[in-house]
Amino acid sequence: MPQRGSPALRRRRLGLELRRLREGLHLTGDEVSERLRWSTAKVSRIETAKTLASEVDVEVLADLYGVDESLREVLVTLRRDAARKGWWERYRGSVPDDYITLIGMEAEATVARNWEPQIVPGLLQTEDYVRSVAWANQHASQVPPSWLQDRVEIRVARQRTLLHSTDPLTHVSVLHESVLKNQYGDDPRVMRDQLVHLIEVSELEHVEMRVLPQDVPPPVSTGAFLHLTFPDFQDVVYEELLPGGRFVEDAEKVYQYERAFGYLMERALDETASQEIIKKTIKYWDR
Repeated sequence: MPQRGSPALRRRRLGLELRRLREGLHLTGDEVSERLRWSTAKVSRIETAKTLASEVDVEVLADLYGVDESLREVLVTLRRDAARKGWWERYRGSVPDDYITLIGMEAEATVARNWEPQIVPGLLQTEDYVRSVAWANQHASQVPPSWLQDRVEIRVARQRTLLHSTDPLTHVSVLHESVLKNQYGDDPRVMRDQLVHLIEVSELEHVEMRVLPQDVPPPVSTGAFLHLTFPDFQDVVYEELLPGGRFVEDAEKVYQYERAFGYLMERALDETASQEIIKKTIKYWDR
């Protein structure tokens, strides 16, 4: 089973720590680049995690910022951890970069809050449902058919790693009632099995699932989004879009999504009532 832990997030932590050290000395990126004879773009790309600093770069920055040995060791360790490859990296050629980044960030998140107005939340999908959604979206997204199996494998691996490990992710989701009747797959059994799976996975202690009834107007007009919380890193939101996802990292904007999810939870059915409506809809697919 793939292990939890994310080189991608450690790269971001390294960048943020280097930025904090620079700003603590009231140095600008231009001043650092001038002293080290680097380009300003290099300093910026390291701090924003678009480029992984080499160990030599980290040592040079540590010297410039005058950090003590204990902090220097932390920085070097972060850099070494960030250089490791996650299990998802082998799929980089067949999925968008933003999705690869999302998987890496999920791997270190402690809580994920997911609003889904159209499809079953990704971490709760069955393999047949994943495949059916992928095929349905293939024409609109122009994804080569050869890549679809990779996307199915990724989704299954994410579930095993995040929901069925010894250190599981706490997953809280709100899905619109219409999701339960949006058919994916030619055979109704795909939907039936998917809803049965929702009942089963909702019994997990670290999974909370709510259904927003069809007769309740959604209190937010946003599309699907995933709000991730980390133990020692700022919260991040991943917003799903047709051409690829978009990350929201500004603290004020992230808080707006947090409040929006709170409103959705308030308007949704409680867990018991949500299970009941899913069970009733299972009968709809018994045909």
